[in-house]
Amino acid sequence: MSRRSSAAAQGASRGGQRRAASEEAARQDPPFGRHLTERGHRVDQVINPASAASGRGSGATDSSATSAARLSWFRDALHAEWTKLRTLPGPGWLLPAAVALTIAVGASVAAGFSCSPPHGGCLPAATGADPAKISLAGVYAGQAVIAVLAVLVMGGEYDTGMIRVTLAAMPGRLTVLAAKALLVTGCALAAGTLAAGGSFLAGRLIEPGRGLTRANGYVLLSLANGPDLRAACGSVLYLILIALLALGITTAVRDSAIGVGLVLGLLYMFPIVTAVIPDQTWVRHLEQASPMIAGLYVQATAGTASLPLTPWQGLGVTALWASGAIIGGAAVLRLRDA
Repeated sequence: MSRRSSAAAQGASRGGQRRAASEEAARQDPPFGRHLTERGHRVDQVINPASAASGRGSGATDSSATSAARLSWFRDALHAEWTKLRTLPGPGWLLPAAVALTIAVGASVAAGFSCSPPHGGCLPAATGADPAKISLAGVYAGQAVIAVLAVLVMGGEYDTGMIRVTLAAMPGRLTVLAAKALLVTGCALAAGTLAAGGSFLAGRLIEPGRGLTRANGYVLLSLANGPDLRAACGSVLYLILIALLALGITTAVRDSAIGVGLVLGLLYMFPIVTAVIPDQTWVRHLEQASPMIAGLYVQATAGTASLPLTPWQGLGVTALWASGAIIGGAAVLRLRDA
C-alpha cells in the first residue's frame, strides 16, 4: 500500500509539473496571432484572452494571418515548380529552342518574299503584303515548342508518378495548378518577348531588300508605330495563352503524349480543315472559332477591315479557349484522385 501511495503521489506531482510548465509556456507566448511552422504548412491559433473576452480584434488578426499563410504556401509551391523546371534537362532547352525557331522561321519567310518592281509589282495593292505579319510568321512554329513546354510542366509529373509526391507535399491542389500556371506564363512571356523582338529586328533588316520599302508604300517596321507595337505585344500575349491552353488540357487528360497530340491538333487542325472546305460561310465561322487563326489576327497591320474579327477580338477567342482549358483542368485536378 505504501508503494502504491508513493507512486500515486509521484504521478500527481509530475502532472502538476506538466500543467505548470504548460501554463508558463502559454504566458510566454505572444498574446495573439498565429504560429507557422518552418515552411508554413501548419497553422496553430493562439487566442488572445482580452480579445476573446471583448469580442473585438480577433477577426482582423485571423484574416491577416490566413492571408499570410496562403501567400507562404503559394511561394513554396512556386519555388518548388521553378526548381523542378530548371533542374530537368528537357524543359531547359525548350525555351531557347522556341526563341531560335521563331526568329529563324520569321527571317526565312522575310528573306523568301519577293515582288516584281516594274509596273508597280511591289506596291501594297499588288502584293497584299503585311511586313509585321511576315516578320512574325515564326510564331506559327514557335508556339508548338511553347505548348510542349507547358505540357511537360504538368504531364511530366503524371508520367513519372511524381504528381503524388507533389500533392502530398502541397495538399492545396489549386495552389499547385496556380503555381504551374504562373510559371508557364513567365516562361512564355520571356520567350515570347525575345522571339518577337528578334523577329522584328530581323524583319527590319531583311524586308527593305525584298521590296518592302517606304518608296513602295510600306511602313518600315518600328515599335513606335501603333499597329506594329500591337502586333508584337499581341504575339507575346498569344504565346502566353497557348501555354495556358496546353497546361489546362494536360491537367485534364493527365498524360503528356495525349496532351501534346490534343493541343497541336487543336492548333493546326482548323487551318487544314478550312483549306479543304469550299463553303466560305463555314470557313469564316471556323476561322472565328479557331484558337490559332483567330488569335493571330492580332498580328495583322494591313487589311484588318476584311478579317472576320478585329485583332483584339481574335485574341479574345484564344483567351476563351485558354480559360476554358484551365477551368476544366482545375475541376479534374480537384475532383479526381492523382
